[in-house]
Amino acid sequence: MKKQAFSRQEIEIQDGYSPGLIGEITRAHAVYYSENWGFDVNFEAQVATELSEFCLRLNRETDGLWASYSEGNFVGSVAIDGSLREVQGARLRWFIVSPTFQGTGIGKMLFRKALDFCYEKQFQSVFLWTFKGLEAARSIYEKAGFVINQDHPSSGWGGDIIEQKFVIDFRKLATFREASK
Repeated sequence: MKKQAFSRQEIEIQDGYSPGLIGEITRAHAVYYSENWGFDVNFEAQVATELSEFCLRLNRETDGLWASYSEGNFVGSVAIDGSLREVQGARLRWFIVSPTFQGTGIGKMLFRKALDFCYEKQFQSVFLWTFKGLEAARSIYEKAGFVINQDHPSSGWGGDIIEQKFVIDFRKLATFREASK
């Protein structure tokens, strides 16, 4: 069954931190990855810790954090951590869409918001860590121009996975805006 795409009027995108957001993003990750991939408390604790640290040092000149809501309910998020932009590139993090809203275009909208931020800030490259098996997300990454840079086995979160690092180098793209449409 194909899910209905939502109009921008039906989805609110919040820019930046608001009270409760760390908990909403952490919960969405913990529940989804536990139910679908068998991840354990180590994963949830890592998301909560790293997201909390990110929010405490959030610098709107180099970092971005967006959350999407439908009728006041959290449905997704994405962040750009620009703290490593000069050394490794900006890092795309905490990209998730609630299962009920997957396939509706909300993920693409959030992803585009994050990459537009990177482009506007003139970051030279962006990277993200994910793992093999998340095909819908991988499709979004590859259509935007990301390529796999590294992969390796991992089992630190309660399940055996192949972690993958995707990278996009804006300097190598003729025009980013055309490549990510």
